[in-house]
Amino acid sequence: MIEGKSITAKEGGVRLDAALLSAFPSSTRAFVREAIESGGVRVNGRRAAKGLKLRGGERIDVVSLAEASDNTVAPDPSVRVRAIFEDAHLLAFDKPAGMPVQPLARSETGTLMNGVVSRYPECIPLGDRPLMAGALHRIDADTSGLVLVARTAADFDALRSQFTNQTVKKTYLALVEGSVAVGGTLENDLVHDPTLPFCRMVDIRKVRLSGPEKDKLKPLHAVTNFRPIGRTFEENEERTLLEVTIFTGVTHQIRAQLALAGMHIVNDRLYGAFAVENQTGHCLHALAAKFTHPASGDDMEIRTPLPDWARF
Repeated sequence: MIEGKSITAKEGGVRLDAALLSAFPSSTRAFVREAIESGGVRVNGRRAAKGLKLRGGERIDVVSLAEASDNTVAPDPSVRVRAIFEDAHLLAFDKPAGMPVQPLARSETGTLMNGVVSRYPECIPLGDRPLMAGALHRIDADTSGLVLVARTAADFDALRSQFTNQTVKKTYLALVEGSVAVGGTLENDLVHDPTLPFCRMVDIRKVRLSGPEKDKLKPLHAVTNFRPIGRTFEENEERTLLEVTIFTGVTHQIRAQLALAGMHIVNDRLYGAFAVENQTGHCLHALAAKFTHPASGDDMEIRTPLPDWARF
């Protein structure tokens, strides 16, 4: 953290944020913007806009400016985490629906990783993305279930390579609307729908764009296997419980692919399901993962308890 520093603007025509980043390269554009907007930077004793163009000669006082090394997950002991596996190398948690895996900013609390680093502070500096704090993968906030976290840098690298090489077998449970009689395999090239201001994945073949516009998109190939394992009725509406297996990890993969195939996950309104009153999250649960232990080399499978909606 940079505190109590002062500089003098050397030349005119330079934006304030650019001048600060040049003077303090250990910070980031986002942190410079945050400091200016919060009043952590003063120009000639006054607050200033981030787009301010300097005339030259101004005194710039840095009250408080975060550095890149400060971009870490803040411990939040109020977040209760449920560890279902723990050894010297690896942690596994059963995340409830409605809780994000990670914060989007260092000031955010209330996520799974805020609770994890409060209990396991050795995870704070781990990984290739600072606000993941050693978490090896993500699941959507409204999806419940398994999240794996490394405890050392070596273990993170070993496990992350398994995810990258698509050798981790991830099993989910999905409760979908209607009747599904047989299983199958779904394959799609998914992209973020560029016509929407929020994240929703769609098959690139269904995007209503011109050829040149489609060429700018970067589709991700997703493969999802599913099979029906149970059926239930809720207010005379049939629902089917699916066991879903994936090796890839495309954003919203299961949700999008099932919906594209006409199988809408219960309460997943983003992908066209009917709303369920008084229900938190949608009925998708990360049940288990099979992988190789990073230290022993043994085959492992970690499973989470069944969610309430899958117990029938």
